[in-house]
Amino acid sequence: MTVLMPTVENAVGETIPPLTAHAVSVSLPTWSANVGYEEGQEWVLSKMKTGYPRFFIHKSIEKFAVAIVEKYGRPGERAMLFPSHAVASRCVEFFRKQAPQLSAEQVRVTDLIPIADKAKAKEINEVSPKVSAVIFPQEHFSIAKTFWQHSGDGVSSRRAEYCHNLLSKGILVDRTEQEESTRMCKGPKRYQNKSSIDATQRTPVKSDRSSQGLDGVTEVQDPTQYVEERFGRNLDLSMTSNAKLAIRRRIAGSLTADVGLTEALALEKDHERIRKVAGFSEDDVYLYPSGMSSIFNSHRKLMDARGQYKSIVYGFPYIDTLKIVQKFGPGCLFYGLGSPEELDDLEQRLESGERYLALFTEFPGNPLLKSPDLQRIRALADKYDFCVVIDETVGNFLNVNVLPYADVVVSSLTKVFSGDSNVMGGSAILNPKGRHYETMKQMWEADYEDNHWAEDSIFLERNSRDFVPRIERTNANAEAICDVLRAHPRVKQVNYPKYSPTRPFYDRCRTPNGGYGGLLSATFYSREDAVAFFDNLDTAKGPSLGTNFTLSSPYVILAHYAELDWAASFGVEADLVRFSVGLEDTQELVNIFRRALESLPK
Repeated sequence: MTVLMPTVENAVGETIPPLTAHAVSVSLPTWSANVGYEEGQEWVLSKMKTGYPRFFIHKSIEKFAVAIVEKYGRPGERAMLFPSHAVASRCVEFFRKQAPQLSAEQVRVTDLIPIADKAKAKEINEVSPKVSAVIFPQEHFSIAKTFWQHSGDGVSSRRAEYCHNLLSKGILVDRTEQEESTRMCKGPKRYQNKSSIDATQRTPVKSDRSSQGLDGVTEVQDPTQYVEERFGRNLDLSMTSNAKLAIRRRIAGSLTADVGLTEALALEKDHERIRKVAGFSEDDVYLYPSGMSSIFNSHRKLMDARGQYKSIVYGFPYIDTLKIVQKFGPGCLFYGLGSPEELDDLEQRLESGERYLALFTEFPGNPLLKSPDLQRIRALADKYDFCVVIDETVGNFLNVNVLPYADVVVSSLTKVFSGDSNVMGGSAILNPKGRHYETMKQMWEADYEDNHWAEDSIFLERNSRDFVPRIERTNANAEAICDVLRAHPRVKQVNYPKYSPTRPFYDRCRTPNGGYGGLLSATFYSREDAVAFFDNLDTAKGPSLGTNFTLSSPYVILAHYAELDWAASFGVEADLVRFSVGLEDTQELVNIFRRALESLPK
């Protein structure tokens, strides 16, 4: 399972992985490149072929947005693209709050759907492509971008490419045009399709360097598309529903075998790895376009179900989780240290009568890898009636079982569940034994939209088949790297669940065969050492985590550059370097890290 990364990713702004049209990460190979990116320096920004999808709008999405404005907008306008009218409407609502002076005519939704008399291709009927564009004055782009980033509900780059192609061929049109066309047609509507769940395998389209377009003309794929497909991409989009079912079963823990889709769905459920909560199944798993979307929508649905109460964020979180509860509700009580004393304070507040919607926490946290005391948090939640939302992205369910302590468990499937760094996804799962399960289940069923794009689901299912052995390998590699760093006198601190003072809380949730994960971070006694080490570390370097290859980042510089003092007040140092350890040969990785340590200034 040795992973070799081509050297092309070392160039500033190149995709990671290289030659990958829908890559999730981007190469920022030096400390100065990361600073340059955050400061908007031209020598970095001009070379950016891509970026992390919620922070950098993929160029294919931007091209599609420009085409929509050209056709349906006015001079001086821009568009932000979403997968449904409901999501777009939430963006408009956010606009209303941020810029109340804008009229309904200035900020509006244009829904694009396939037109009946041109939607000939069977594939179109299978995936039911649609896009809802929020069109607005271009000087207010930052508002739309904020909603895009925090909600995680924007369209994916694959959806944008597919739908842009339909728009250019006159197949995708404004819904009002479609309705007008239908009214003028004497016959019945010919396009009233909903994707069906069909468990019958159909003959997959052979992955090749050419494919047949919607109009039957053979189209030559570009090199990046070929690289992305060379490992057996299944292009049969009729299998999307089956792919999603397999994904949900893997998340539920009832499918762990590395087998093809047909065989996977025919297997009996693997009861040995099911999350240990009675009555739990894939029916309680919901897919989202991104991990942040699962958090955003969980928060939104909890407010709908339980009322407009403040939430609690416990432990230093991924930044957008905090922003969501601060900006999209009545506010937040933030405990950034994740300490017992903060839980004491929370208990005093609760005892005095303060009421909260939910407590959001990560297990373990990122980037300090501390583990919260879930047992105590659950006890407080039961006594004082608030929900618990746990982000298990870093720990992952093969290493830790947090569902018994949660009402909702969220995760970014973009990370280690996929591993290939070429597709976005997220999940939210409900605990059927949670005290608010019935109410929450009704809320999810009432307005849940499956907005995970068909092609993304096909990729995600394929990528996740070997999830189990990959976790085992990254656990072992991360411990080896941790030992190398801990042994060096110039390394100030190594953050890893195994060596954290909160290890007892982690071990309480650790599964019988679980390890301590593939993520760790380190600090040095001087910035000079941190910079020298990072610049000489021969791994891929960029945002994201959970990749099949080792990926390093000066995480705090990237995530908190405008608030470094604030982050430091919670023990998150500006010069921290984070490592997402991959599947490479263990000794090769050890040698790479040792060479970087040997490069430290004398």
